[in-house]
Amino acid sequence: MDGASSSGRNARPGQAASPVGLGRNASNYGDPAFALYLRRSFAKSMGYSQAMLDKPVVGIADTASDYNNCHRTIPELIEAVKRGVLAAGGLPMAFPTISICEPSLSPCSMHYRNLMALDTETMLANQPMDAAVLVGGCDKTVPAQLMGAISSGTPSVMLVVGPMLAQAFEGERLSACTDCRRYWARYRAGEVSDEKINTLEGKLATTAGTCGVMGTASTMACLASTLGFMPLDAASAPAVHADRLRIAEEAGAQAVRLIQNPVSPLSLMTQGNLDNAVRVLLSLGGSTNAIVHLAAIAGRAGLSLDLKRLDALSEETPVLVDLKPTGEGYMEDFHSAGGMRALLWELRDLLDLSAKDLDGRTLEQRLGDGSHFVDRRIIRARAEPVSPVGGLVALFGSLAPEGAILKRSAATPSLFETEARCLVFDGLKDLSDRIDDPDLDVTPQDILVLKGAGPRSPAGMPEAGYLPIPKKLARQGVKDMVRMSDCRMSGTAFGTIVLHISPEASVGGPLQFVETGDRIRLSVKNRSLDLLVDEATLAQRRAAWTPAPAPKRGWDKLVYDQVTQAPQGADLAFLRAEP
Repeated sequence: MDGASSSGRNARPGQAASPVGLGRNASNYGDPAFALYLRRSFAKSMGYSQAMLDKPVVGIADTASDYNNCHRTIPELIEAVKRGVLAAGGLPMAFPTISICEPSLSPCSMHYRNLMALDTETMLANQPMDAAVLVGGCDKTVPAQLMGAISSGTPSVMLVVGPMLAQAFEGERLSACTDCRRYWARYRAGEVSDEKINTLEGKLATTAGTCGVMGTASTMACLASTLGFMPLDAASAPAVHADRLRIAEEAGAQAVRLIQNPVSPLSLMTQGNLDNAVRVLLSLGGSTNAIVHLAAIAGRAGLSLDLKRLDALSEETPVLVDLKPTGEGYMEDFHSAGGMRALLWELRDLLDLSAKDLDGRTLEQRLGDGSHFVDRRIIRARAEPVSPVGGLVALFGSLAPEGAILKRSAATPSLFETEARCLVFDGLKDLSDRIDDPDLDVTPQDILVLKGAGPRSPAGMPEAGYLPIPKKLARQGVKDMVRMSDCRMSGTAFGTIVLHISPEASVGGPLQFVETGDRIRLSVKNRSLDLLVDEATLAQRRAAWTPAPAPKRGWDKLVYDQVTQAPQGADLAFLRAEP
């Protein structure tokens, strides 16, 4: 698409504004021609020629931030996107949105995912652009951008920053953040010295990019490529490889193709494609957070991610990828082993192969003829899986009437069938105050329960579900015990951990009324999670409960008033689409 072919797209003085390029979404002064005249004037103040301003516009969502270490390559990626847009005949226009990074936000990044989605939707829908490239990567940015794109309707290409490389250190490879958690657990247990833990702090993340394991960032990248929002190899190419810049350039060219042949983000969100994404999540041994994010993305398209459906698919879908936190490899190994094309080829008989991508190609066409390379050490054949069943299961019962999640691929099988006394922590402060008390009444057989950390709580549904093993037990050699909460855990974490208990404690779900000494029964076999307390006792506890006061203003109040529970994606209710 050259400049001549789009000449005259934007109206001259005295003409009505054209809804293309800079003519889109004109400011409203009661005079559309003046609005476009004013817009061109300000654009020309930045040195653009009229020939450039006549071209179709590709917006580029820029989420670079000095607070977001994962995104430090974004300026370079945006330059590559611009090359692709210009070469294809478009005008690239980068614009900022908020950027969210897990370690850099209080109370946690999840609390602001919906704010980023709303920001992205607003900028996509109301600035002059014909298509967009969304540049993100860190855990919550990819779902936020896809949610915004679906709601805005703007044809959009996803571009992730890519994973970091692993670092060789004292005879082993390290990469954030599974290794970070592993060493911190050893430090708490007294197995690692202060000197070594301080040295490791500078060895766990040594290149640009997102966590180098199959955590939330890489899981969401794989799911975005499965859904068709970016090429398959774009899910795993390392952040520091030249391939990543070529992928960025192609993203710019693809955005221009979307102007010529528009494909709405909503059109990719079919039930078959959603099932494809769920199966990929299961086969990756991917992050539990992806369930919440997929539910939110689906909700923007009027679809539902049913937990019982997820559980049924989990029984049919093997884990085929051997990466940390459930295996041994890193994302760079997955990429060189064949990546998403090799994985999807193994799953092809379980997938809806008619699902299309942004270029209108079916998944069957995207997979090719099977002649690709695959390294079976990392991507297993169906006949020799890491696990014959999926990595995630849904649990229901009197403690979780609307569901809870357990990542069985990262858990201890001997704890799958547990009935035990529970030790309850009422919020994050109570947890931090008491977990390492040497006089804490706790045994390895107890169930640790954290409540008051769900999506409506002041904590904002943080990654606190990975409750630390009490120091007195860790120093006795205890590596795992059953832990439960209404919050999340990092996709890089591991252990026998029940998450996303719904309804959460803050809205008066059953979890709110659990007390230390109660007995809880977990059964992975029966997919059940039950509080073994009689109804009369629970009724007394409910009658004595007083909810915490609502926030008075700002984003916190909007979240309190509108946030949904985890099975609905913890999105804001007014932003979800009608079924």
